[in-house]
Amino acid sequence: MQPRHLAGATKTVPMTPEVYDYLLEQATPPSAVQAQLIERTRSLGGGVAGMQVPHEQAAFLTFLTSIVRPGLILEVGTFTGYSTLAFALGLPTGGRVITCDVSEEWTSVARDAWQEAGVADRIELRLGPAAETLRGLPADPVIDMVFLDADKPGYETYWELLVPLVRPGGLLLADNVLYRGEAADAGAEGNARAIRSFNERVRADSRVESVMLPLADGLTLARRIG
Repeated sequence: MQPRHLAGATKTVPMTPEVYDYLLEQATPPSAVQAQLIERTRSLGGGVAGMQVPHEQAAFLTFLTSIVRPGLILEVGTFTGYSTLAFALGLPTGGRVITCDVSEEWTSVARDAWQEAGVADRIELRLGPAAETLRGLPADPVIDMVFLDADKPGYETYWELLVPLVRPGGLLLADNVLYRGEAADAGAEGNARAIRSFNERVRADSRVESVMLPLADGLTLARRIG
């Protein structure tokens, strides 16, 4: 393990409410549709609403998409569609997003927001178990970017199905890789244990090079190299 002083741990800034508010001030503000989607998701209740990506992360996803200019993004885990919307807003002309989920209730909220934002024609929603959807996709790597934000015990299965679908040089993003900080505990259990195991697999995967960012609940960016 790399010593803490070499890892630059002393430069980590504690995320106080004041620092977080300042960070949000630096991001592009939510559009009217995004603000409405945030509020509609909150109305679902705290336990469920917490699955929505925070706005600063959505702003990052739009920014990254506008740089990479992917033709096709594959998302595993739609929920109410905030991250899907973020990707769609950053797509180049002709780009599209395929997003997978199992909930008609939550994705109906997403569909309304996509339509209101004028990006519904860029998004294809596929309802059903994600592993089945992924197994049904063409074997030739045509996907430019992947976003994994679904059930945590399924991450490793999804990863093994996703990597071969991504073109060389394409990106894979995995959310919640810190899992509230619990993934750092060698004795982690439940979802945190599943995430810790997933992180170990990604780090050892010779097909990709990766970096973990302390953005929101932790975001891993990986680039397929083989």
